[in-house]
Amino acid sequence: MKTMSKREVDIAVISDVHLGTYGCHAKELLKYLKSIKPKMLVLNGDIIDIWQFSKRYWPETHMKVVRKLMKFVVEGVPVYYLTGNHDELLRKFADMHLGAFHLQNKLVIELDGKKAWFFHGDIFDVTMQHSKWLAKLGAVGYDTLILINSFVNWFLGLIGQEKMSFSKRIKAKFKDAVKFINSFENTAAELAVEKGYEYVICGHIHQPEMRSIRTEDGSVTYLNSGDWVENLTALEYYDKSWKVFKYEQKDFEKDEVEEGEMSDGEDLHSKLDVHTLLQKIKLEIA
Repeated sequence: MKTMSKREVDIAVISDVHLGTYGCHAKELLKYLKSIKPKMLVLNGDIIDIWQFSKRYWPETHMKVVRKLMKFVVEGVPVYYLTGNHDELLRKFADMHLGAFHLQNKLVIELDGKKAWFFHGDIFDVTMQHSKWLAKLGAVGYDTLILINSFVNWFLGLIGQEKMSFSKRIKAKFKDAVKFINSFENTAAELAVEKGYEYVICGHIHQPEMRSIRTEDGSVTYLNSGDWVENLTALEYYDKSWKVFKYEQKDFEKDEVEEGEMSDGEDLHSKLDVHTLLQKIKLEIA
C-alpha cells in the first residue's frame, strides 16, 4: 500500500460530519484526515450526531475517525471541539480542557494579526430556537433521504451514470432555502463586524463558502466549512490565506482505508467504546 505525503496546514476546520448516521462519509473523511498535518484542528459542531445516535449503526470507519481525532490530541495537536445542535448535549460540559483537547461553544483566535471567530451557527436558526422537535423530526427525514440517495447512487454507479444529490435538488427548487442561507451569512457577517472580527467561520447549513461580505459598518470574510454528508468539504488556513478544500476521490489512493484495516496497528476493541460513552451522556443530560 502506498503512503501519501501529508500536507502541512496551519488550521483545518471540519463540521457537520454526523458520525452515527447513514449519510456520513466517514471513510472519505478518514482519508482526508490522514492526508494532512495540521498545527490546529477545529471541529465546528455536529461531529457526532447524538440526536440520531443508535447502537444499531456505528460502523468501524466511524470509530476510526474518532480514533484519528484522538491521535491528533495525543500527538499534541490542539483540537477544539465546538458544540453544534446535533451534539448540543455536550454543551453541559463546555469549557472543558484535557491536554490538547478543548470542548467549547465558540473560539476566538488571532491569525497573523486578524481576529477569527469560530462557532457552529445554529443560534441563527429560528427552527432550532422555537421548534426543536420539528428540527429533530426533519433531521430523521433528512437521514432517510440520504440513505435512499446512497442506494440510488450505488445503482447509478453500476450502470455507469453520474451520481446525484436528492437534497441538493430539493433545496435548489425552494427559493426560501436560498433566502435562508443568504440571511444566515449576512447575520453572521454583521455580528462579526460589530465585534471587530476579520473572519467569521461557521458550519450548520451544509453550504461551503468563502467570500467577503460588506455591511453598513464594515466588511468581513465569511467562511463555512460545509459538511461530510453531501459536499465533503473542509476549510484550511495556510500561508496567511484560507481555502475551501473539496474531497475528490481521484486525488486519494483507492485502497488507502479498507473496512477491516486496523489503522496505526492498534486494536479497535481495546480503545474508546463510543456506544457506552454516548449512552452515558444521554442519561446524564436526560
